[in-house]
Amino acid sequence: MGKMKLEFPKDFLWGGGIADFQAEGGYEESGRGLTTLDFVTQGSATEPRKITYMMPDGSKHVQNARGLPMPEHARGYLDPNYYYPSLHAVDFYHHYKEDIRLFAEMGMRIFRFSICWTRIFPTGMEEAPNEAGLDFYESIVDECRKYGIEPLITICHDEIPAYLADHYQGWLSRTTIDCYLKLCKALFTRLGSKVKYWTTFNEINSLNGYISLGCTRYDDYSRYVGAHHMFLASALAVKMCHEMYPGSMLGAMYAASPCYPLTCKPEDVFMQMQVRRRTFYFSDVMMRGYYPGYARTILESKGVELPIQPGDEQILREGTLDYFAFSCYRSTTVNVNTVFPIKGLEIMSMDSNPYLKNTAWGWPKDPMSLRYVLNEVYDRYQKPILIAENGLGEIDRPDENGYVDDEYRIQYLKEHFKEIRKAICLDHVEVLGYTMWGCIDLVSLGTGEMKKRYGWIYVDMDDLGNGSKKRVPKKSYYWMKEFLETNGANLEQDDDPLII
Repeated sequence: MGKMKLEFPKDFLWGGGIADFQAEGGYEESGRGLTTLDFVTQGSATEPRKITYMMPDGSKHVQNARGLPMPEHARGYLDPNYYYPSLHAVDFYHHYKEDIRLFAEMGMRIFRFSICWTRIFPTGMEEAPNEAGLDFYESIVDECRKYGIEPLITICHDEIPAYLADHYQGWLSRTTIDCYLKLCKALFTRLGSKVKYWTTFNEINSLNGYISLGCTRYDDYSRYVGAHHMFLASALAVKMCHEMYPGSMLGAMYAASPCYPLTCKPEDVFMQMQVRRRTFYFSDVMMRGYYPGYARTILESKGVELPIQPGDEQILREGTLDYFAFSCYRSTTVNVNTVFPIKGLEIMSMDSNPYLKNTAWGWPKDPMSLRYVLNEVYDRYQKPILIAENGLGEIDRPDENGYVDDEYRIQYLKEHFKEIRKAICLDHVEVLGYTMWGCIDLVSLGTGEMKKRYGWIYVDMDDLGNGSKKRVPKKSYYWMKEFLETNGANLEQDDDPLII
């Protein structure tokens, strides 16, 4: 095809995102209650994060935070001998005005942040919301709007109130649906006139266990039954928000890093399709409003019967999402012999790609993965798409002034942005925006460390929370500022040999 100049839409929403438990801190402020993630300790690339819990007899225990069930009737507790990153994080709670000002000066147009459920309803069971918590989030929204930044709120991001986990087994109970909708109503009532974009759940296809579902089980039953209740909660929230504020847009976020068949062997190709359905099972229900045909096979193969009640199917049909949001950090491969050791995290436990180079954490760098997923999803749903999480986690080494020369991050973003531009201009995919993960350095969810950094802005803090918390823009911050001022003019044009 002939040479053509590729440009991003002028209204494209460039920005970044954080999660409350990785950035916010302030756990003793404004009446905040404890969440299931508060009991997860700091870890490292070689030492897994742990969860501390207590049994009814008062005995105290600790175990790997991921991949194992907890004993029935176990409850999380805080042990003074451990460091819990989510309690203090990078103290966005006290620095949000400074941080949002830095975002604005760089040129960000959208800021994705999540709500700490227990800052609004400390146990989840209260009838009236905690006004101090609502005030805090309204202040964040107002600060964004002051600079012309669109707030994008994730209502529930991988955690729930510890009380709901300990007394109701979290999302295994329909009681949690009612509590979630109470949270939604409080948020929509206070913020709905100021916030257009909402995400009902984060990476709903990778949730399991006490931390994210709030149940002591870690199995297929809890994953799929919990997801059914979350589907209903999301659909009812979508309907509620649309009725209260027509024109609002609600989506959910999925872990959608792609997998490719390792070879063209038919069995490998079919296995790739089957694995991909483990992601689309969740989005098909929420985007289309009904369970796809293959869902029956998945559930029967896992011995799970969903507790579908009269009226559930109508709720799903009436509460479909307005857009699809996804995270994409890497790609993997799959073949007929691939083993999936981590239940519910197939996308995170597959095989490497011999054609790609890895990051320091062993994640293959694959810029084309973004274009691949954007086309894959748009072909499936024909609805707008938001790239909610993408970025490069590296060990940034600051100089004596805290300045980081992260040229490697600039190169990473350049190559990924080119693929987004191709998806928009050549494939005509409707992409709403891009929110880079960890726009300011935050605590890693996977390892609980600070050394794995993603941000445009460096935070002076170590793995155990020590440091001044001073914010210092990195080299990538200034590159991104120029990129946004010129609508990507500093991004090289390149030919696309893949158009047929």
